[in-house]
Amino acid sequence: MDVLLPILLVSSWVSGPSQDTIVLQRDPRLDVLVQKQALANKRSAMMTSTGQYKGYRLQTINSPSRTAAEQMRSAIMSRFPDQKTYLQFQSPNFRVRVGNFLRKEDAENFRKQLARFFPENVYVVEDTIEYLPKDEELQ
Repeated sequence: MDVLLPILLVSSWVSGPSQDTIVLQRDPRLDVLVQKQALANKRSAMMTSTGQYKGYRLQTINSPSRTAAEQMRSAIMSRFPDQKTYLQFQSPNFRVRVGNFLRKEDAENFRKQLARFFPENVYVVEDTIEYLPKDEELQ
């Protein structure tokens, strides 16, 4: 009996663990849930903590004169009716900002168009924007 026990131990050590295959079966609905979560993560990466989207606008004027700001806004609206303009007041100045751009490159391209008509101090600024992304844009 004393000889049999060491022989069994040595034989199990020499043979080692056998190689088995493991087959995992997962529910196909998990793939759909993973895709939905990835989409939600991409969308939330583009948002601020208040639920608005991060983006860019063009600032065309920063002046203490409300009249000058309103004149600039109406001039931009008449030349570019498809772009939304914003008149903001941050004491003591009025600002006119234009557009809702998700990417800085898009804002820069529009800045070049805007600078042809309004060459003075038009620059790209980060801002929260009005934007509703389409699902295909996030993929």
